[in-house]
Amino acid sequence: KNILFIKRKDIQSLLSSINFLKKIEVRKKYPDTIIIKVYETKLVAVLFKKDQKYLLDSSSNLIPFNTNDLLKNLPSVFGEGAEKNFINFFKKLEKNNFATKRIKNFYYFQIGRWDIQLLNDQKIKLPSNKTTEAIQQIIELLDREDFKKYKVIDLRINDKIIVE
Repeated sequence: KNILFIKRKDIQSLLSSINFLKKIEVRKKYPDTIIIKVYETKLVAVLFKKDQKYLLDSSSNLIPFNTNDLLKNLPSVFGEGAEKNFINFFKKLEKNNFATKRIKNFYYFQIGRWDIQLLNDQKIKLPSNKTTEAIQQIIELLDREDFKKYKVIDLRINDKIIVE
């Protein structure tokens, strides 16, 4: 087809049906080239919602899950309403340099609180308020040798650390 008769909107509408795309830019470079720039979203977790699996991307989009071996190392997210609050929580973890690759599961509770299960099966219970401070505190605790033996680290009560 002649490049003069191709409309940008037609190309963009074809590509917009792909779930993993954040942004699409289409330019014509005359006489015979079309430049298409595609920006993908980052997949951050597998969300379980009403017995269905979804992929959750960095823009809080829910994408229907298809079995794919490449996605085995994404953490799982559980809890009603988790999809609305997860990205903000995940960004807090990243902003505070928490090693998110160590996380196996996220559990959301409707009171606005999160539990994190690490790959070594340690469970971290975070409070519903002062989350940033609790994240910073847990980073320090996980680096300490004496806290590696505990299966549960509970920071839900202000100024207290409860371990099991």
